[in-house]
Amino acid sequence: MTNRLANVTARLLVCESCGTEFTCDPQGKCWCFDAPVRLPVPKTGQSRFNDCLCAKCLADLARASEPTS
Repeated sequence: MTNRLANVTARLLVCESCGTEFTCDPQGKCWCFDAPVRLPVPKTGQSRFNDCLCAKCLADLARASEPTS
C-alpha cells in the first residue's frame, strides 16, 4: 500500500469549518497524531470538507458523530 502523504510537506491551512489557521505536517509532528479523536478519513466526495480541520472543529465533529444512548 502506498502512503499518499509520503511526499507532503508542512503547510499552513485555514480550517474550512471556522477559519482558524493551523499547520499540517504529516511528515513531522502534527498535532493530529496525538489527538484523542479517531475518525475514519473520508474518501473523496464523502465529506463536506475538502481538507484537514483544526483541533477544535475535529473534536466537535467527533462529538457529533458519537452514538447517542
